[in-house]
Amino acid sequence: MALERREYPDIAPTGPTYSRAVKAGNMLFISGCTARGTDSQGRSMMEQLDVTLGRLVAVAAAEGAGPGNFAKLTCFVTSIKDYQMDSAKQQSLFASHFQEQYPANSLIEITALAEPGLDVEIEAIVILD
Repeated sequence: MALERREYPDIAPTGPTYSRAVKAGNMLFISGCTARGTDSQGRSMMEQLDVTLGRLVAVAAAEGAGPGNFAKLTCFVTSIKDYQMDSAKQQSLFASHFQEQYPANSLIEITALAEPGLDVEIEAIVILD
C-alpha cells in the first residue's frame, strides 16, 4: 500500500520535518495540531481547543470526510486540571465540532508542547469513505 503525504498550509501549517497527514488506503493519520500561529496561541485552553478541533475537522473536510469519520483522537494537554476546569465549555466544543459523533479519545498530560503559549495538541485518525 502506497503512503501519500499531505500538506494543508492554509489550514494547519507544519514544520520542516513532518507531514500534516499521511493517507494509507482509506485511513488518514493527522499529525498533532495546535493553535500555533493563531490569535489563540497563548490564550485559554478552551480557545486553543476550539481552534485545534476546527483545524482537524477542516483537514478531514479537505479529504472529503466529515466529523463522523473521525475514529480516534489523542489529546495532549499541559494541565489536565486546567483542561477540565471548564468541562461544560469543553463538552460544548466537542459537540459542536463533531456534531455529537464522538471519536474514541485519549487525554494525556505532558510537561510542555513545542512552543510557548501552546497548551493543547491533538492528533487524529480519520477513516475516509
